[in-house]
Amino acid sequence: MNEFLIFIIDLLKIALPAIIVALAMYYLVKKHYERDHKIKLLELRQKNAEVVLPIRLQAYERIVLLLERITPSNLLLRVGGAGQTAAEYHRVLLNEIRNEFNHNMSQQVYMTEQAWQQVKHAREDVVNLINKTYKELPENSRGTDLAKRILETVLATEQDPTSRALTYVKQEIGQVF
Repeated sequence: MNEFLIFIIDLLKIALPAIIVALAMYYLVKKHYERDHKIKLLELRQKNAEVVLPIRLQAYERIVLLLERITPSNLLLRVGGAGQTAAEYHRVLLNEIRNEFNHNMSQQVYMTEQAWQQVKHAREDVVNLINKTYKELPENSRGTDLAKRILETVLATEQDPTSRALTYVKQEIGQVF
């Protein structure tokens, strides 16, 4: 039994330093790979940011343009109602809003959910304003009558239906960039 203990002690004298060195090497190599992995992740994120940041900024720009284009005063100037009945003009306005929105729908991927909800709410407010104003007109009204009433309604409320969304999106742009 004594010889066995001596053998174990001799083995430990030789093996223990080797085990300690092996554990230390494992720890150092692991730390090196973790550090290297973190550096590579940072480089990847930086390269990603260099690509994604301009795309996100462009998406916000397009959404601001969408909101400006569907702002009633701008929409009515761009899509004139002269020579049309109120019913025809009503359809043209709603179609224009739908087309603008559908054209820019993919931009939501680059925005926060809150900003996109503001954009959708603004679009709904403009559509509701147009629909409500159209329903209040006499049956044989002209497109210019509809345009005039929409502008009068906006002036009476002293707030464009898109202004809150525009403000929100511009603030978000300031925070992100």
